[in-house]
Amino acid sequence: MQYIRVFFLFISMTSYSQVVNIETLRKATDSAKWTGSVSLDVSLIKNTNDIFRIANKAHIQYNDKTNLWLFVNDLNFQKVEGNSLVNRGTQHLRYNRKVSERIKWEAFAQAQYDAISQIDFRGLLGTGPRFKLSEKENYMFYLGTLIMYEYEKADNVIADREQNDVRGSAYLSFSMYPTETISIISTSYYQPKIDAFSDYRISSNTSLLFKIFKDLAFKTNFNYFYDAVPVSSNIPKTQFELTNGLLYTF
Repeated sequence: MQYIRVFFLFISMTSYSQVVNIETLRKATDSAKWTGSVSLDVSLIKNTNDIFRIANKAHIQYNDKTNLWLFVNDLNFQKVEGNSLVNRGTQHLRYNRKVSERIKWEAFAQAQYDAISQIDFRGLLGTGPRFKLSEKENYMFYLGTLIMYEYEKADNVIADREQNDVRGSAYLSFSMYPTETISIISTSYYQPKIDAFSDYRISSNTSLLFKIFKDLAFKTNFNYFYDAVPVSSNIPKTQFELTNGLLYTF
């Protein structure tokens, strides 16, 4: 198991955590059976404001070439002067079964909450095929076409707001390694409501890694999320997050 510590300088606009991107985790450890990482960060800052932050991330994966099990836990809470800027959490469990050299069957379950987006609970159950589109090791492309059931309950700000929907979840993912020092990994999701295609979500995550030395790299990560029909009218349809930092592995 390899331990990775990341320090990020970041710029962010609104909260972002509607769609979980597990592609980078899945591809980073495609050969070993058991892999994973766990981190817990707690910050308490006192200056002109009182700032409290706690973040927990856990990733556990088992892969025996035919079956893949992957669990991700991501919790983030930030409060400034008694006001919550971020309060969200996601748990994601995914199973892959190899059907052929180019096809795998996926199934997943996800639970999440996001106070800033007024989501008290959102539960997902989905399944569908995943296709390998390229055989080249330096340029790998994947396409997923899944169907999922979604249950969503808004927080107490919106009384009696519950939804039961069926959505598609199509994604295109690629990993590019043009040189030994540069890697680009990106995944984009499109999730329309089956009985109302005007209600859809688009999510994209792109990560650029530039290796400076053997164990030190510069990383840029961009997350983009668009929800055509958010929980309420005061929630922005577009949310994004840009992070830049150094990545050290050993």
